[in-house]
Amino acid sequence: MLQLQYIKDHREECITRLKIKNVENVEERIAEIIGLDEQRRTLQVKADAVKAEANRIAKEIGALMKEGKKDEAEAKKAESGKLKAESEDLSAQQTATEKTLNEKLITLPNTPHITVPCGKSEADNVVVGEYGTKPDLPADALPHWELCKKYDIIDFELGNKITGAGFPLYKGKGARLQRALVNFFLDEAAKAGFEEVQPPLMVNEASGLGTGQLPDKEGQMYSIPLDGYYMIPTAEVPITNIYRGEVVDARRFPIKHVGYSECFRREAGSYGKDVRGLNRLHEFSKVEIVVIEHPERSYDTLEVMKRHVGGLLDKLGLPYHILKLCGGDISFTSAMTFDFEVWSAAQRRWLEVSSVSNFETFQANRMKLRYKDENGKMQLCHTLNGSALALPRIVAALLENNQTPDGIVMPEALRPYLGFDKID
Repeated sequence: MLQLQYIKDHREECITRLKIKNVENVEERIAEIIGLDEQRRTLQVKADAVKAEANRIAKEIGALMKEGKKDEAEAKKAESGKLKAESEDLSAQQTATEKTLNEKLITLPNTPHITVPCGKSEADNVVVGEYGTKPDLPADALPHWELCKKYDIIDFELGNKITGAGFPLYKGKGARLQRALVNFFLDEAAKAGFEEVQPPLMVNEASGLGTGQLPDKEGQMYSIPLDGYYMIPTAEVPITNIYRGEVVDARRFPIKHVGYSECFRREAGSYGKDVRGLNRLHEFSKVEIVVIEHPERSYDTLEVMKRHVGGLLDKLGLPYHILKLCGGDISFTSAMTFDFEVWSAAQRRWLEVSSVSNFETFQANRMKLRYKDENGKMQLCHTLNGSALALPRIVAALLENNQTPDGIVMPEALRPYLGFDKID
Protein backbone atom coordinates (compact mmCIF):
# COMPACT_ATOMS: atom_id res chain seq x y z
CA MET A 1 0.00 0.00 0.00
CA LEU A 2 1.32 3.42 -0.90
CA GLN A 3 2.04 5.70 2.03
CA LEU A 4 -0.57 8.43 2.34
CA GLN A 5 2.07 11.01 3.22
CA TYR A 6 3.97 10.18 0.02
CA ILE A 7 0.82 10.64 -2.05
CA LYS A 8 0.17 14.04 -0.46
CA ASP A 9 3.75 15.30 -0.53
CA HIS A 10 4.56 14.03 -4.03
CA ARG A 11 1.18 14.15 -5.74
CA GLU A 12 2.39 14.86 -9.30
CA GLU A 13 5.27 12.37 -9.06
CA CYS A 14 2.85 9.71 -7.83
CA ILE A 15 0.47 10.39 -10.73
CA THR A 16 3.32 10.34 -13.27
CA ARG A 17 4.67 7.02 -12.01
CA LEU A 18 1.25 5.38 -11.82
CA LYS A 19 0.62 6.42 -15.42
CA ILE A 20 3.64 4.25 -16.35
CA LYS A 21 1.52 1.38 -15.00
CA ASN A 22 -1.42 2.57 -17.12
CA VAL A 23 -3.62 3.11 -14.05
CA GLU A 24 -6.99 4.40 -15.22
CA ASN A 25 -8.46 7.64 -13.85
CA VAL A 26 -5.33 8.13 -11.76
CA GLU A 27 -5.77 11.88 -11.28
CA GLU A 28 -9.32 11.39 -10.02
CA ARG A 29 -8.31 8.52 -7.75
CA ILE A 30 -5.47 10.49 -6.18
CA ALA A 31 -7.70 13.55 -5.78
CA GLU A 32 -10.36 11.41 -4.07
CA ILE A 33 -7.80 9.94 -1.64
CA ILE A 34 -6.43 13.36 -0.74
CA GLY A 35 -9.97 14.71 -0.40
CA LEU A 36 -10.95 11.88 1.95
CA ASP A 37 -7.87 12.55 4.05
CA GLU A 38 -8.78 16.24 4.28
CA GLN A 39 -12.33 15.29 5.22
CA ARG A 40 -11.02 12.94 7.90
CA ARG A 41 -8.79 15.68 9.31
CA THR A 42 -11.64 18.19 9.33
CA LEU A 43 -13.84 15.74 11.20
CA GLN A 44 -11.04 15.16 13.69
CA VAL A 45 -10.72 18.90 14.35
CA LYS A 46 -14.48 19.14 14.91
CA ALA A 47 -14.45 16.08 17.17
CA ASP A 48 -11.59 17.51 19.22
CA ALA A 49 -13.44 20.82 19.59
CA VAL A 50 -16.62 19.06 20.72
CA LYS A 51 -14.65 16.95 23.19
CA ALA A 52 -12.94 20.03 24.61
CA GLU A 53 -16.27 21.79 25.00
CA ALA A 54 -17.79 18.73 26.65
CA ASN A 55 -14.88 18.61 29.10
CA ARG A 56 -15.29 22.31 29.86
CA ILE A 57 -19.01 21.90 30.53
CA ALA A 58 -18.38 18.84 32.69
CA LYS A 59 -16.16 20.95 34.93
CA GLU A 60 -18.82 23.68 35.06
CA ILE A 61 -21.46 21.14 36.07
CA GLY A 62 -19.23 19.94 38.90
CA ALA A 63 -18.66 23.51 40.12
CA LEU A 64 -22.36 24.40 39.90
CA MET A 65 -23.35 21.29 41.83
CA LYS A 66 -20.88 22.22 44.58
CA GLU A 67 -22.40 25.69 44.72
CA GLY A 68 -25.88 24.19 44.98
CA LYS A 69 -27.02 25.68 41.66
CA LYS A 70 -28.96 22.60 40.64
CA ASP A 71 -31.14 24.23 37.93
CA GLU A 72 -28.12 25.74 36.17
CA ALA A 73 -26.32 22.41 36.46
CA GLU A 74 -29.27 20.59 34.85
CA ALA A 75 -29.23 23.09 31.96
CA LYS A 76 -25.58 22.39 31.42
CA LYS A 77 -26.28 18.65 31.50
CA ALA A 78 -28.74 19.14 28.66
CA GLU A 79 -25.99 20.95 26.74
CA SER A 80 -23.66 18.09 27.54
CA GLY A 81 -26.19 15.58 26.16
CA LYS A 82 -26.33 17.44 22.84
CA LEU A 83 -22.55 17.50 22.67
CA LYS A 84 -22.43 13.76 23.35
CA ALA A 85 -24.84 13.09 20.48
CA GLU A 86 -22.79 15.37 18.20
CA SER A 87 -19.61 13.56 19.26
CA GLU A 88 -21.13 10.16 18.45
CA ASP A 89 -22.25 11.43 15.04
CA LEU A 90 -18.77 12.80 14.29
CA SER A 91 -17.21 9.52 15.41
CA ALA A 92 -19.48 7.58 13.03
CA GLN A 93 -18.54 9.92 10.18
CA GLN A 94 -14.85 9.52 11.01
CA THR A 95 -15.13 5.72 11.00
CA ALA A 96 -16.95 5.71 7.65
CA THR A 97 -14.45 8.15 6.10
CA GLU A 98 -11.47 6.18 7.42
CA LYS A 99 -12.95 2.95 6.02
CA THR A 100 -13.50 4.49 2.57
CA LEU A 101 -10.02 6.02 2.58
CA ASN A 102 -8.40 2.66 3.41
CA GLU A 103 -10.45 0.93 0.72
CA LYS A 104 -9.26 3.45 -1.86
CA LEU A 105 -5.64 3.19 -0.71
CA ILE A 106 -5.54 -0.61 -0.69
CA THR A 107 -6.79 -0.85 -4.29
CA LEU A 108 -4.18 1.61 -5.59
CA PRO A 109 -1.17 -0.24 -7.09
CA ASN A 110 2.44 0.38 -6.25
CA THR A 111 4.26 3.13 -8.11
CA PRO A 112 6.84 1.66 -10.52
CA HIS A 113 10.46 2.75 -10.28
CA ILE A 114 11.15 5.73 -12.50
CA THR A 115 13.35 3.56 -14.77
CA VAL A 116 10.57 1.07 -15.54
CA PRO A 117 9.88 1.36 -19.29
CA CYS A 118 6.50 2.53 -20.53
CA GLY A 119 4.40 -0.01 -22.36
CA LYS A 120 1.00 -1.63 -22.60
CA SER A 121 1.77 -5.36 -22.53
CA GLU A 122 4.47 -8.04 -22.48
CA ALA A 123 5.29 -7.10 -26.06
CA ASP A 124 6.84 -3.89 -24.69
CA ASN A 125 9.16 -5.59 -22.18
CA VAL A 126 12.86 -4.93 -22.71
CA VAL A 127 15.46 -7.69 -23.10
CA VAL A 128 18.43 -6.71 -20.90
CA GLY A 129 20.55 -9.83 -21.37
CA GLU A 130 20.68 -13.15 -23.22
CA TYR A 131 22.82 -16.07 -22.07
CA GLY A 132 23.70 -19.58 -23.19
CA THR A 133 23.42 -21.28 -26.56
CA LYS A 134 20.16 -22.56 -27.98
CA PRO A 135 20.41 -26.27 -28.87
CA ASP A 136 20.07 -27.23 -32.51
CA LEU A 137 17.50 -30.01 -32.47
CA PRO A 138 16.27 -32.03 -35.46
CA ALA A 139 12.93 -31.14 -37.04
CA ASP A 140 11.26 -34.17 -35.44
CA ALA A 141 12.24 -33.17 -31.87
CA LEU A 142 9.40 -33.86 -29.44
CA PRO A 143 7.72 -31.35 -27.13
CA HIS A 144 7.96 -32.22 -23.46
CA TRP A 145 4.41 -33.59 -23.17
CA GLU A 146 5.27 -36.20 -25.82
CA LEU A 147 8.58 -36.98 -24.09
CA CYS A 148 6.73 -37.44 -20.78
CA LYS A 149 4.48 -40.01 -22.42
CA LYS A 150 7.34 -41.72 -24.26
CA TYR A 151 9.42 -42.23 -21.10
CA ASP A 152 6.42 -42.55 -18.73
CA ILE A 153 7.66 -39.88 -16.31
CA ILE A 154 4.69 -37.49 -16.05
CA ASP A 155 1.08 -38.58 -16.58
CA PHE A 156 -1.29 -35.74 -17.41
CA GLU A 157 -4.29 -38.01 -17.98
CA LEU A 158 -3.96 -39.69 -14.59
CA GLY A 159 -3.66 -36.29 -12.94
CA ASN A 160 -6.83 -35.25 -14.73
CA LYS A 161 -8.57 -38.40 -13.48
CA ILE A 162 -7.48 -37.87 -9.87
CA THR A 163 -8.12 -34.12 -9.70
CA GLY A 164 -8.54 -32.31 -13.00
CA ALA A 165 -6.64 -30.56 -15.76
CA GLY A 166 -3.52 -28.77 -14.55
CA PHE A 167 -2.68 -31.30 -11.79
CA PRO A 168 -0.13 -33.73 -13.32
CA LEU A 169 1.07 -36.94 -11.70
CA TYR A 170 4.88 -37.31 -11.59
CA LYS A 171 6.18 -40.89 -11.84
CA GLY A 172 9.51 -42.71 -11.52
CA LYS A 173 12.35 -40.61 -12.88
CA GLY A 174 9.96 -37.71 -13.35
CA ALA A 175 9.23 -37.64 -9.61
CA ARG A 176 12.94 -37.98 -8.83
CA LEU A 177 13.73 -35.10 -11.17
CA GLN A 178 11.25 -32.92 -9.27
CA ARG A 179 12.84 -33.82 -5.93
CA ALA A 180 16.34 -33.31 -7.31
CA LEU A 181 15.55 -29.84 -8.60
CA VAL A 182 13.99 -28.78 -5.29
CA ASN A 183 17.03 -30.00 -3.33
CA PHE A 184 19.46 -28.45 -5.79
CA PHE A 185 17.74 -25.05 -5.61
CA LEU A 186 17.53 -25.16 -1.81
CA ASP A 187 21.19 -26.13 -1.44
CA GLU A 188 22.30 -23.36 -3.82
CA ALA A 189 20.24 -20.83 -1.84
CA ALA A 190 21.80 -22.03 1.42
CA LYS A 191 25.26 -21.49 -0.08
CA ALA A 192 24.17 -17.94 -0.92
CA GLY A 193 23.24 -17.26 2.70
CA PHE A 194 19.47 -17.81 2.63
CA GLU A 195 17.94 -19.40 5.72
CA GLU A 196 15.54 -22.20 4.80
CA VAL A 197 11.97 -22.23 6.11
CA GLN A 198 9.12 -24.60 5.35
CA PRO A 199 5.98 -22.44 5.22
CA PRO A 200 2.31 -23.41 5.57
CA LEU A 201 0.47 -24.02 2.31
CA MET A 202 -2.57 -22.07 3.54
CA VAL A 203 -2.72 -18.49 4.75
CA ASN A 204 -5.35 -16.29 6.33
CA GLU A 205 -6.83 -13.12 4.84
CA ALA A 206 -4.45 -10.82 6.74
CA SER A 207 -1.47 -12.55 5.10
CA GLY A 208 -3.01 -12.26 1.64
CA LEU A 209 -3.66 -8.57 2.23
CA GLY A 210 -0.15 -8.07 3.60
CA THR A 211 1.67 -9.11 0.45
CA GLY A 212 -0.96 -7.71 -1.92
CA GLN A 213 -2.53 -10.87 -3.32
CA LEU A 214 -5.77 -9.65 -1.77
CA PRO A 215 -7.85 -7.98 -2.98
CA ASP A 216 -6.03 -7.79 -6.35
CA LYS A 217 -5.68 -11.52 -7.11
CA GLU A 218 -8.59 -12.97 -5.13
CA GLY A 219 -10.12 -14.55 -8.24
CA GLN A 220 -6.87 -16.39 -8.96
CA MET A 221 -6.57 -17.96 -5.49
CA TYR A 222 -8.15 -21.17 -4.26
CA SER A 223 -10.10 -20.36 -1.11
CA ILE A 224 -11.49 -22.34 1.81
CA PRO A 225 -14.43 -20.14 2.88
CA LEU A 226 -15.48 -22.25 5.88
CA ASP A 227 -12.15 -21.58 7.59
CA GLY A 228 -11.26 -18.25 5.98
CA TYR A 229 -8.05 -19.63 4.45
CA TYR A 230 -6.45 -19.38 1.01
CA MET A 231 -4.14 -21.87 -0.71
CA ILE A 232 -0.87 -20.05 -1.36
CA PRO A 233 -0.10 -18.95 -4.95
CA THR A 234 3.58 -18.71 -3.97
CA ALA A 235 5.71 -19.16 -0.85
CA GLU A 236 6.31 -15.40 -0.99
CA VAL A 237 3.05 -14.93 0.91
CA PRO A 238 3.71 -16.95 4.07
CA ILE A 239 7.46 -16.23 4.16
CA THR A 240 7.13 -12.44 3.90
CA ASN A 241 4.30 -12.50 6.44
CA ILE A 242 6.67 -13.97 9.03
CA TYR A 243 7.51 -10.33 9.69
CA ARG A 244 4.00 -8.84 9.55
CA GLY A 245 3.61 -6.37 12.43
CA GLU A 246 7.27 -6.71 13.44
CA VAL A 247 9.94 -4.12 14.17
CA VAL A 248 13.14 -5.80 12.94
CA ASP A 249 16.64 -5.00 14.12
CA ALA A 250 18.37 -3.00 11.37
CA ARG A 251 21.58 -4.89 12.11
CA ARG A 252 19.94 -8.02 10.64
CA PHE A 253 19.65 -6.59 7.13
CA PRO A 254 19.54 -8.24 4.70
CA ILE A 255 17.14 -10.81 6.17
CA LYS A 256 17.21 -13.67 3.66
CA HIS A 257 14.88 -16.67 3.53
CA VAL A 258 14.32 -19.49 1.06
CA GLY A 259 11.41 -21.90 1.06
CA TYR A 260 10.06 -24.72 -1.05
CA SER A 261 6.31 -25.11 -1.43
CA GLU A 262 3.59 -26.31 -3.67
CA CYS A 263 1.79 -23.36 -5.31
CA PHE A 264 -1.88 -23.19 -6.25
CA ARG A 265 -3.35 -20.92 -8.92
CA ARG A 266 -6.72 -21.05 -10.59
CA GLU A 267 -5.28 -19.46 -13.77
CA ALA A 268 -8.78 -18.45 -14.86
CA GLY A 269 -9.06 -17.69 -18.56
CA SER A 270 -5.97 -19.68 -19.60
CA TYR A 271 -6.39 -21.65 -22.81
CA GLY A 272 -4.72 -22.74 -26.05
CA LYS A 273 -1.12 -23.77 -26.70
CA ASP A 274 0.16 -21.92 -23.61
CA VAL A 275 -1.46 -24.52 -21.32
CA ARG A 276 -0.12 -27.67 -23.01
CA GLY A 277 1.75 -30.05 -20.73
CA LEU A 278 3.71 -28.24 -18.03
CA ASN A 279 3.36 -24.79 -19.54
CA ARG A 280 0.62 -23.67 -17.15
CA LEU A 281 -0.58 -25.64 -14.13
CA HIS A 282 -2.97 -25.18 -11.23
CA GLU A 283 -0.55 -26.85 -8.81
CA PHE A 284 3.23 -26.74 -9.16
CA SER A 285 6.43 -26.82 -7.12
CA LYS A 286 8.57 -23.75 -6.58
CA VAL A 287 11.52 -22.59 -4.51
CA GLU A 288 11.18 -18.94 -3.49
CA ILE A 289 13.74 -16.48 -2.14
CA VAL A 290 12.57 -13.55 0.03
CA VAL A 291 14.65 -10.65 1.35
CA ILE A 292 13.78 -7.96 3.89
CA GLU A 293 16.21 -5.11 3.26
CA HIS A 294 17.22 -1.57 4.18
CA PRO A 295 15.69 0.91 1.68
CA GLU A 296 19.08 2.30 0.69
CA ARG A 297 20.36 -1.13 -0.38
CA SER A 298 17.33 -2.83 -1.87
CA TYR A 299 18.21 -2.23 -5.52
CA ASP A 300 21.73 -3.55 -4.99
CA THR A 301 20.12 -6.61 -3.42
CA LEU A 302 17.82 -6.96 -6.44
CA GLU A 303 20.91 -7.26 -8.62
CA VAL A 304 22.35 -9.92 -6.29
CA MET A 305 19.11 -11.90 -6.55
CA LYS A 306 19.19 -11.64 -10.35
CA ARG A 307 22.71 -13.04 -10.39
CA HIS A 308 21.63 -15.90 -8.12
CA VAL A 309 18.78 -16.92 -10.43
CA GLY A 310 20.99 -16.58 -13.51
CA GLY A 311 23.63 -18.75 -11.83
CA LEU A 312 21.09 -21.54 -11.33
CA LEU A 313 20.16 -21.51 -15.01
CA ASP A 314 23.84 -21.45 -16.01
CA LYS A 315 24.50 -24.55 -13.89
CA LEU A 316 21.53 -26.31 -15.49
CA GLY A 317 22.86 -25.43 -18.95
CA LEU A 318 19.64 -23.73 -20.01
CA PRO A 319 19.74 -20.82 -22.47
CA TYR A 320 17.80 -17.85 -21.09
CA HIS A 321 17.19 -14.17 -21.39
CA ILE A 322 16.25 -11.52 -18.83
CA LEU A 323 13.42 -9.07 -19.41
CA LYS A 324 12.84 -5.78 -17.63
CA LEU A 325 9.07 -5.59 -17.39
CA CYS A 326 7.29 -2.54 -18.72
CA GLY A 327 4.60 -0.63 -16.85
CA GLY A 328 1.79 -2.53 -18.54
CA ASP A 329 3.15 -5.95 -17.54
CA ILE A 330 4.51 -5.30 -14.05
CA SER A 331 2.42 -6.60 -11.16
CA PHE A 332 0.08 -4.66 -8.86
CA THR A 333 2.57 -4.79 -5.99
CA SER A 334 5.93 -4.44 -7.74
CA ALA A 335 8.10 -1.36 -8.19
CA MET A 336 10.50 -3.18 -10.52
CA THR A 337 10.51 -6.72 -11.92
CA PHE A 338 12.89 -8.76 -14.04
CA ASP A 339 11.56 -11.93 -15.67
CA PHE A 340 13.78 -14.87 -16.60
CA GLU A 341 12.68 -16.93 -19.58
CA VAL A 342 14.31 -20.17 -20.75
CA TRP A 343 14.39 -21.33 -24.34
CA SER A 344 12.15 -24.32 -25.03
CA ALA A 345 13.81 -25.89 -28.05
CA ALA A 346 11.03 -28.19 -29.26
CA GLN A 347 8.30 -25.60 -28.77
CA ARG A 348 10.62 -22.92 -30.13
CA ARG A 349 9.47 -20.35 -27.63
CA TRP A 350 10.56 -18.66 -24.41
CA LEU A 351 9.04 -19.90 -21.13
CA GLU A 352 8.97 -17.73 -18.02
CA VAL A 353 10.59 -19.49 -15.05
CA SER A 354 11.28 -16.67 -12.60
CA SER A 355 10.27 -13.16 -11.62
CA VAL A 356 12.60 -11.19 -9.35
CA SER A 357 10.97 -8.10 -7.87
CA ASN A 358 11.51 -5.16 -5.54
CA PHE A 359 8.33 -3.97 -3.82
CA GLU A 360 10.04 -1.10 -2.00
CA THR A 361 7.78 -0.14 0.98
CA PHE A 362 4.50 -1.28 -0.62
CA GLN A 363 4.15 -4.62 1.16
CA ALA A 364 5.86 -3.37 4.32
CA ASN A 365 3.31 -0.58 4.67
CA ARG A 366 0.43 -3.05 4.39
CA MET A 367 2.10 -5.37 6.91
CA LYS A 368 3.47 -2.65 9.25
CA LEU A 369 6.94 -4.14 8.82
CA ARG A 370 9.40 -1.58 10.19
CA TYR A 371 12.84 -0.93 11.63
CA LYS A 372 14.37 1.87 13.71
CA ASP A 373 16.88 4.10 11.93
CA GLU A 374 20.04 5.49 13.53
CA ASN A 375 17.97 8.28 15.13
CA GLY A 376 15.51 5.82 16.66
CA LYS A 377 12.74 6.77 14.21
CA MET A 378 10.48 4.08 12.79
CA GLN A 379 10.93 3.46 9.06
CA LEU A 380 9.37 1.00 6.63
CA CYS A 381 11.53 -1.85 5.30
CA HIS A 382 11.84 -2.82 1.64
CA THR A 383 10.76 -6.32 0.60
CA LEU A 384 11.98 -8.34 -2.37
CA ASN A 385 11.38 -11.83 -3.71
CA GLY A 386 12.09 -14.11 -6.61
CA SER A 387 11.43 -17.57 -7.97
CA ALA A 388 14.62 -19.60 -7.64
CA LEU A 389 13.10 -21.46 -9.36
CA ALA A 390 9.62 -22.56 -10.50
CA LEU A 391 9.89 -26.20 -11.59
CA PRO A 392 7.35 -26.97 -14.35
CA ARG A 393 8.86 -24.96 -17.20
CA ILE A 394 12.40 -25.76 -16.03
CA VAL A 395 11.48 -29.43 -16.39
CA ALA A 396 9.91 -28.76 -19.79
CA ALA A 397 13.04 -27.04 -21.07
CA LEU A 398 15.39 -29.68 -19.59
CA LEU A 399 13.46 -32.48 -21.27
CA GLU A 400 13.16 -30.78 -24.64
CA ASN A 401 16.63 -29.23 -24.89
CA ASN A 402 18.50 -32.35 -23.75
CA GLN A 403 16.69 -35.01 -25.80
CA THR A 404 18.82 -37.36 -27.87
CA PRO A 405 18.02 -40.54 -29.85
CA ASP A 406 19.22 -42.51 -26.80
CA GLY A 407 17.31 -40.64 -24.11
CA ILE A 408 17.27 -37.35 -22.22
CA VAL A 409 20.68 -36.39 -20.81
CA MET A 410 20.59 -34.76 -17.37
CA PRO A 411 22.80 -31.75 -16.45
CA GLU A 412 25.97 -32.48 -14.49
CA ALA A 413 24.78 -30.29 -11.59
CA LEU A 414 21.71 -32.50 -11.02
CA ARG A 415 23.32 -35.93 -11.27
CA PRO A 416 24.43 -36.14 -7.61
CA TYR A 417 20.81 -35.49 -6.63
CA LEU A 418 19.25 -37.79 -9.21
CA GLY A 419 21.31 -40.96 -8.99
CA PHE A 420 21.13 -41.31 -12.79
CA ASP A 421 22.58 -39.52 -15.80
CA LYS A 422 19.87 -40.09 -18.35
CA ILE A 423 16.13 -40.67 -18.69
CA ASP A 424 15.70 -43.58 -21.07
